[in-house]
Amino acid sequence: MARILLSGPDVTELERTAVAEAFDSGWIAPLGPAVDAFESAMADRVGRRCAVALASGTSALHLGLLAWGIGPGDVVPTSTMTFAATANAITYTGATPYFVDSDPETGQMDPDLLARAIDRLHVEGRRVPAVVPVDLLGRCADYTRIVEIAHRAGARVLADSAESLGAVHAGIPAGKHGDAAIFSFNGNKVMTTSGGGMYLTDDEDAAARVRHLATQAREPAVHYEHRDIGYNYRLSNLLAAMGIAQLSRLDGMVERRRARREAYARIVAEMPGVEVFQRVGDADDNCWLTALVVDPEATALDAAGLSAVLTAAGIESRPLWKPMHRQPVFAGFPALVNGVSEGLFRTGLTLPSGSALTEAECRLIDATLVDALAERAAAPRWEEAAP
Repeated sequence: MARILLSGPDVTELERTAVAEAFDSGWIAPLGPAVDAFESAMADRVGRRCAVALASGTSALHLGLLAWGIGPGDVVPTSTMTFAATANAITYTGATPYFVDSDPETGQMDPDLLARAIDRLHVEGRRVPAVVPVDLLGRCADYTRIVEIAHRAGARVLADSAESLGAVHAGIPAGKHGDAAIFSFNGNKVMTTSGGGMYLTDDEDAAARVRHLATQAREPAVHYEHRDIGYNYRLSNLLAAMGIAQLSRLDGMVERRRARREAYARIVAEMPGVEVFQRVGDADDNCWLTALVVDPEATALDAAGLSAVLTAAGIESRPLWKPMHRQPVFAGFPALVNGVSEGLFRTGLTLPSGSALTEAECRLIDATLVDALAERAAAPRWEEAAP
């Protein structure tokens, strides 16, 4: 049996047909009518004035920062509990990422720490033109507070919503928070274009700047004229056609991911020391990935042991993100930490959550999880200390 993935792509005949039609139209090279239609559909979905389809979520972050003139000498606070792409994009501009630790319940950027970090940087005389919060595992960050804190300090907010398409915060959909936002359509996201991303904003000038930079910064001339360093960051017409089909199925895919989370919640409901991460207040999340938090002080189980059992059964699992301030590549970069993200890295484990999981795969996952939890819960605590 093939390995059961955390979040495999959910594609159907609808996507195959959409790509084939784009192929047959002759618009094979990047850009074309499907790109325009995808941008329009996504802007309508989240209520933004502008959307720019790009090669990845990382490229959307990179160009979004460049459009604001961010570069060397600038400091950009961002979440420490995230994938490396967020911090990488900041460094591409020449700016310095400043890692801010997490709220213990949600794992999101802690707004109080963010306020302290910005105050500290201003006292040091550092320029803080932007903040990049990250929506973790399909839950929006606390934009109600983060945007207010950032704007009060004269900083704009670029929301890294790579994981949260379809989620909502305070009645506002992911992608509409902050001064601009980005999505990722990587193969493991809620919806995919194989690879791809989107930049979203209400600032038409910023959107135009992103479009310009993404197409090698070519000037409007008959010959090739360039006044800026540009990038080959645009999404292809074929992939955009796939994106349109995926977007039409988004709500159903989110519903299936939520059903998977509900199943996990039922399994661990009576298990001391094991809980579904971000479970409280998750009604507006897209449930991109469901994770368990395992407290080794309350049970004879730990996250690593549970992962080993799942792996032996051919089921993929993964720890929560290793914090950026603990990554070797970012050693020595500034950070304001409270230990929450490191604790979640030790105790958190993400489980298969994809909308394409079959009934048979779900049964195997659930049975393996039930057996592992029951066996470890029955084991005496002293076994954990045995050599």
